Amino acid sequence: MIPRPKLPLVLLLAPLAALAMLGGSMAQTPAGIDTAEDAAAALARAQAQGAEARKRAEVLEAGAATATAAADKTAQEAAALAARVQESEAQIAANEAQLRLIAQDQARWRAELAQKQQPLIELTAALQRLTRRPPLLSLLKPGSLRDAVYLRAVLETLLPEVARRTAGLREAIERGKVLAARAQQASAALRAGQAELARRRTELGVIEERQRLASVQASGAANRESERALALAEQARDLTSLVGDLAKAGAVRDQLAALLGPVLRPAQPQAALAPSDQAAVAAPSDAPARYMLPVAGRLVSGFGMVAPGQAQSRGISILAMGGAQVVSPGAGRVAFAGPYRGYGLIVIVEHGGGWTSLITGLSQLDCRVGDQLVPGGSLGRAGPDRPLLSLELRRQGTPVNPLDFIRS
Repeated sequence: MIPRPKLPLVLLLAPLAALAMLGGSMAQTPAGIDTAEDAAAALARAQAQGAEARKRAEVLEAGAATATAAADKTAQEAAALAARVQESEAQIAANEAQLRLIAQDQARWRAELAQKQQPLIELTAALQRLTRRPPLLSLLKPGSLRDAVYLRAVLETLLPEVARRTAGLREAIERGKVLAARAQQASAALRAGQAELARRRTELGVIEERQRLASVQASGAANRESERALALAEQARDLTSLVGDLAKAGAVRDQLAALLGPVLRPAQPQAALAPSDQAAVAAPSDAPARYMLPVAGRLVSGFGMVAPGQAQSRGISILAMGGAQVVSPGAGRVAFAGPYRGYGLIVIVEHGGGWTSLITGLSQLDCRVGDQLVPGGSLGRAGPDRPLLSLELRRQGTPVNPLDFIRS
């Protein structure tokens, strides 16, 4: 009796079993919602924004450590925490982009493996059937002994090729395991980043509450100024009119603050200029120092663009993550903070020298009219889901491209 060949079927079936288990574990990986190129661009953008926020936080933390005035120290600390919040948001965005990239790799891996999987399964099943042929059948069926000898010779020839193909399959499975491990690591980093973001937001809320308590004594004047700003918002025809009215009020306030008291009659009265004339001929100062984007995200609309059915854009629009931290693009004073029809909550910041920033699309405000802000001071939070915020920068009332003044 010809002995039945002992094929390494366990070796052949093991990759297929591993494939089934690995496929089940990888099915939980979130599917990519964009192309690999989009995910790679989002990863690079998030990493750059995170590095910028970290650098800004370090500068502000150093400034807070050396500040002597309590108010200045608190303002620097709050801005530093807001920068750390943005750093955490950028890290979360980077982790999400990394997960999308891994999902893209996994999709390609599954497609390649599917091309090799079915033929190998069919070959393995055929070999199983052949090797399970009962030995008694060789004695009862004529020619079965010759068939068995021939089959054994064929199998001995095929075994090296089967081993080669299963080795390639095992390599593919190992690559899939590496992808699954990377996905788990990215998911763990994402959860850790979300926890860190929550902690930093809590710290920022505490210090902002401390700032509000410290300004209770000035609340009367601040409330009156806020009421005047809201009244201007009701009367203004549009945002451009509101910004212009606030700019005029700010110019008058600056002139009054600059007055030293009674002055002597000039030697040549005809050469003297009224305060309004002085303001008219005064050259505007340079753009705000350390000007920055108010929120981390993807630029979706540039300055001067014209969308279908809309007027030419006077600023830029940024698509941010839900609840993103929004900061002041530069140092200045809050001239308006509140709702405006059709724009949600908005903030107008006067930077001095005729420069004004308008930020729209907020859902929560952490500032109020009259607040003096350092660069990167907290303005509030963006809305949920995928909020769209806009930034406009004006020079003596004329819109200019904010991206021309961004400084790292």
